[in-house]
Amino acid sequence: MNASLKHRRIKPPGPFSGSSPALGSILVVNAEAALARRIERSLSRRFALVEIAQSISEAEKVRQRCAFDLLISAAELPDGSGLTWVESLREQGVEAQVILLADQGDVETAIAAVRAGVADLLLRPLNLKQMEAAVDRCFSRCLAVKAANEPARPVLKERPQELVVAHCEMLKSICTAIKRVAPTPATVLVLGESGTGKEVAARSLHAFSGRAGSFVPINCGAISPELLESELFGHAKGAFTGAHQARDGLFTYADGGTLFLDEIADMPLGMQSRLLRVLDDQKIRPVGGNREIPVDLRVIAATNRDLADAVRTGDFREDLYYRINVLSIRMPALRERSEDIPMLAEYFVSMFADDLSMPPVPVTEGDIRALSAHHWPGNVREFRNVIERSVLLGQPPEDCLRDVAVQTRSEGDHTAAPGVVPGAPLTLAEIEKQHILAVLQGCGGNKSKAARILEVSRKTLDRKLQQWGSSEP
Repeated sequence: MNASLKHRRIKPPGPFSGSSPALGSILVVNAEAALARRIERSLSRRFALVEIAQSISEAEKVRQRCAFDLLISAAELPDGSGLTWVESLREQGVEAQVILLADQGDVETAIAAVRAGVADLLLRPLNLKQMEAAVDRCFSRCLAVKAANEPARPVLKERPQELVVAHCEMLKSICTAIKRVAPTPATVLVLGESGTGKEVAARSLHAFSGRAGSFVPINCGAISPELLESELFGHAKGAFTGAHQARDGLFTYADGGTLFLDEIADMPLGMQSRLLRVLDDQKIRPVGGNREIPVDLRVIAATNRDLADAVRTGDFREDLYYRINVLSIRMPALRERSEDIPMLAEYFVSMFADDLSMPPVPVTEGDIRALSAHHWPGNVREFRNVIERSVLLGQPPEDCLRDVAVQTRSEGDHTAAPGVVPGAPLTLAEIEKQHILAVLQGCGGNKSKAARILEVSRKTLDRKLQQWGSSEP
């Protein structure tokens, strides 16, 4: 093995305990050294053991030393097909979760991946955020399976985090509404811009619900349509070639708990129809199955899009919209709750100092003024990143905010969008338009690549461009 790619032990190894994904073990199999190192750096901070192999033969040698909870493998490896290797592991009874890395447009591999029981399929060029989300989904399934096989025991509820860090009346009323509706089985729709904390709200609903089952999240726009049906509903043994054993879907893993359908507006119309039936009947039918299985779970959906507008354009089913919109919660943008910035800064400095084993940085009044004056197009997610950078570098938040702003300007297009006066305050819609067009231009007009970078569906990108009367950057 290349010396630069030798396996790296992050913490004392041990089997996945189920108490936290941070205790999991991951094997990355990829011939591209640079990509393998990127994946390792991304995951090693959060997981107990991350090892690397460049071929199937090296991967097998590593597997002889340690059993892994998750395998991340390229579809093509120097000494054979990664997919064929995964199929052979399944025949040997290896039950580790698998994420497969494949090339764009490789439909045959996508179909074969479903048949082989691959948990997730990610397309090149790899988006690390999407990969981390896929890894989290895999370990959520591990937790759910472990919980299902263990005797019942008292469940300790997670304390909601950012949501309780609030002074503003709007967020306080949201907290009150969450506590009131959480114990009920009502479906909840969480709305808000990207980064406002929609998943935090969903986790809070689960934490206050009293449900003993797991909180299982899934990003409906991050999974290919070929895999989504099996991911949600599972499949029966023999449902298709290569389905050597039955596989449960996320509805089953969330039984007794909560299923969080993030970015539900990006769900294909065919799947919307199936979801509506499940919500009405509280029963699922696995792919290839001949009987329905009852489930008892709470469904929470979220989107940053205007679903009513999506209904009008035919991108979202009207009957499903009314079914999931029993109660809607709109998460405010950070610029709408600027009075919470001092508390959020203190909270995140303390959190990251503990998580990173770094000394906390002081937050001065000047820092608060600078943070409060920023527009925060990325909302709380962007705020978290600035504070984390501050703690890592030991620099004042104001300096890190200035560095990020300068870097963003240097990487983007220096010219203002048509019709925008330089120096004038921009609306969120104008910022969104400029950013999307800049990313599209940076991708040479490749819409599929731009959609992956922006973490939206291709349909969403096309709709935005059509709305602006432009198909080119």
